[in-house]
Parts: sequence; structure tokens; C-alpha cells
Amino acid sequence: MPDTVAFIGLGAMGAPMASNLQAAGFALRAWNRTADRARPFAERGATVCASIAEAVQGARFVVSIVADDEATRAVMLAERGVVASAARGTVIVDCSTNTPAMAREVAQAAAARGLVYLDAPVSGSVPQARNRELVFMVGGDAAAVEPARSLFDAMGRMTVHVGASGAGATIKLVNNMLSGTMTAAMAEAVSIAQAAGVDPEATQAILAEGPVASRLLRTKLPKMLGRDFSAQFQLALMEKDLRYFLALAQQVDRPAPMASLVRSQFQAARRAGFGAMDTSALVAHIGGEAPKG
Repeated sequence: MPDTVAFIGLGAMGAPMASNLQAAGFALRAWNRTADRARPFAERGATVCASIAEAVQGARFVVSIVADDEATRAVMLAERGVVASAARGTVIVDCSTNTPAMAREVAQAAAARGLVYLDAPVSGSVPQARNRELVFMVGGDAAAVEPARSLFDAMGRMTVHVGASGAGATIKLVNNMLSGTMTAAMAEAVSIAQAAGVDPEATQAILAEGPVASRLLRTKLPKMLGRDFSAQFQLALMEKDLRYFLALAQQVDRPAPMASLVRSQFQAARRAGFGAMDTSALVAHIGGEAPKG
């Protein structure tokens, strides 16, 4: 009999992750704040639930991927949330990008009820979620990672246990700080190259062979040059992650001047109306363009 997974959050990342679990043979019990997103899963045999408390009934695993600390608190710690409703022994895999403090708070609450909580955010965006190429960075009890290995393998290409509760959330914020900084530098470079009249194809060819050649460049550079800002990773979410990173830097008493500058760029772009667009839309904000669509 297949393991049952309660999946919480069927957004841009959650939907393809849940689809891959279904394709791998897991029995899926799904809940999403907006019920419409769950209907395609019902058509493929998933049990769509009216509440989180219902979704976690009988599930060996719970996977959650929601927007931020506030959403995680509501999903995990509410009166009829995951921690209050799941059976003892359930393994909670939280793929949301939260603060380390939030991860540790949920882990403590889960342990008090006999549950296992892993903070397991991911590296990768929508294309990697679709293609099972996510990298999971997992904080929590190392002994709990192995029982969840088949679940991680169904959604990604690599799983790394990085330490105790909160460690996954920590390295995720470090990773996204680098991603945001590189995206901002790329947007600035592209904006100047375009303003100077450099051919877009030549720009792409040269930068792809330069010192910042990476998956990020291969993904974001064509979107910047082609003005395709359909969201793979929303700009507003990157700005939130940079804000969380700066709070972490303050907690550990380390300067973060570059992250502070980059966060201010993303914040300005969000406030200008680019928040729901892809992070690549930062190039339009730098160039003085108005949001479209």
C-alpha cells in the first residue's frame, strides 16, 4: 500500500511537486487555501480536503510549501493546523522559505506532540520543480531524513542534511541572498548593455561564457532580454527572503551591506508594482519602465 502524503499549498512550486509525488505512486491528500487549485489533483485521484485537519488524517508525511512565516504559523500552529491535528509519528517536511526562528518554533511544538519536523526548503524554481531537479536542504533530526528519502527523490535530484532544526532555513536564506544579488547585478548589466545599444543575442552569448555563467544566468538572462516577466520566482518573495536574511545577519552580528543594498532595489521594484512578476523584472524597474499586464 503506498504511503500517504498530505500536501499543503498548491501554488507555483507546490503544484508540480505534488504532481511528481502522485506520479511516483504516493497517495495524495491535498489542501490549498484556494480550492480551485486542488481540482486537477482530484481528477488524477487525489483526495481534496476541506481543511488542514482533514488532510493530515492517516498521512505518514505532510509536505507544506507556503509563502512566509505568517503563512507557516497559520498552517502549522493554528488550532486545527498540522501540529495539532497530525497523528504521533507523522513526519512533517516544510519546504517553505521561513526564518530559522520559525522553523525551530514549529520543530519544538511538533516534538511536544510526538511529531517529526524537518525544515526542508528547496533550491530551484518552477522549471526545476516540474523536472524533479530540486535540491532539498534539510534541517532537523538526521534519523528522520532516511525514512523520507523516497519522498525527496520523487521531487528532486539531491537531498542534503545540513544540521539541526533551523539549519535548512538558514542555508536557504544564504542561498537566496546570493541568488538575489546575482540577479540584481545581472539586471544592472543588462540594462546598461541595452541602453548602450549592444545586440541582445551578442549580450547573451558573451555573458553566458563569462564569470557569472550559471543556471541562474541561463534562466534569467533570456527573460530579461526578451522582457518575459512571467513568474518563475516572484519578485516580492525574493524581497521577503532578503529581508529575512538581513534579520538573520543582525541576529548573528554580521555586517551585510551588499544584501542591504540589493534588498532595497527589490523593495523599490515591489513598491513600484513589479512584485507579482518574476525576479527578472528588476531590469525593467532599473530601466525606468512601468509594470505591464
